[in-house]
Amino acid sequence: MTTALPAFAAIVVAAGSGSRAGGAKQWRTLGGKPVVRWSVEALLKAGAEDVVVVIARGSEAEAQTALAGLSGWRLASGGAARADSVRNGLTALGGPADRPVLIHDAARPLLGAAIIRRLLEALAHADGALPVLPVTDSLRRATDGRLSGGVDRENLWRAQTPQAFRLQTIIDAYAAWPAGEAATDEAAVVERNGGGVVIIEGDARLMKLTIPEDFAMAEALIPRQTRVGQGFDAHRWGPGTSVWLCGVEIPHDETLIGHSDADAGLHALTDAILGAMGDGDIGDHFPPTDPQWKGASSDRFLIHAVERLAARGGRLVNVDVTLICERPRVKPHRQAMRERLAELLSLPLDAVSVKATTTEAMGFTGRGEGLAAQAIATIELTGS
Repeated sequence: MTTALPAFAAIVVAAGSGSRAGGAKQWRTLGGKPVVRWSVEALLKAGAEDVVVVIARGSEAEAQTALAGLSGWRLASGGAARADSVRNGLTALGGPADRPVLIHDAARPLLGAAIIRRLLEALAHADGALPVLPVTDSLRRATDGRLSGGVDRENLWRAQTPQAFRLQTIIDAYAAWPAGEAATDEAAVVERNGGGVVIIEGDARLMKLTIPEDFAMAEALIPRQTRVGQGFDAHRWGPGTSVWLCGVEIPHDETLIGHSDADAGLHALTDAILGAMGDGDIGDHFPPTDPQWKGASSDRFLIHAVERLAARGGRLVNVDVTLICERPRVKPHRQAMRERLAELLSLPLDAVSVKATTTEAMGFTGRGEGLAAQAIATIELTGS
């Protein structure tokens, strides 16, 4: 049986410039979400009753955008150095002296609930706790580019965040820290002040984003769900001189009748993407009773679905559209359709399929009364 965690608060330090990463990395997107949002969401989901996000002055707008829709967090201004930012966060946090506080770097976004639990459990018997990983690579000293000896890895650990302390313990430790001396991390500050800090098992996924290449590695570590959605649409034929199919206008002696441009291929594909997300259907987002969509280009509907997928931290993997009709002939236009869909969806051409078939003169499509389309979309969504 899992025991309940004690109430705790957290500070997320997001005030750095991120110069080695090519800019303020806390606002960059990872897995469809701003980097800082990953940590704040994880802490709130684990039960943090108060989260203070420490940011550089002037970054309030970026923070509000990155954390929009979340509750239980507030901002504090950072300082000249990381230690100053932590001190400002502690001042903003406040609370009882024995309040457990987790201090975390926003640059370590892939924070899991297991780490938080282990830290809080360890803090019950220590003045502080931090997650660590063993040093597994061989260590070497070098002078002027030449090896000058090795380093024994025994009892060497790589420190991570968050690090856990009681509020008054870390406040007192910082108050006693020598002025002008840089602190490696909070564990070093508490240890210098005589506190007992214990280590817990860290997590390799809790890597720090330092250089641009780290983002690609972190993307690969994000858990993802693969989902499949399907869509279907049909429109009747009526008077006209051309028809829109999969974003391509084809000369024809009739046109498809609908509230928008009646592009059945794009409608089916839009529903497939929305369906894979569990996000309703095209009628929910673009009601046919709304006059603003009369005659609208259906690529707007498709782009809307893709944008909603991106906002969920997801990505499109591939799509497959089948057009069901006796005419017009689709094959001469199939490549243009694939290229248009690849452009709209930002997919490689080999991830886009367009096919056509007939019903051998059976049913409403066989009698030439209308055209139907069905589509399948495969997506990946970030998730645990």
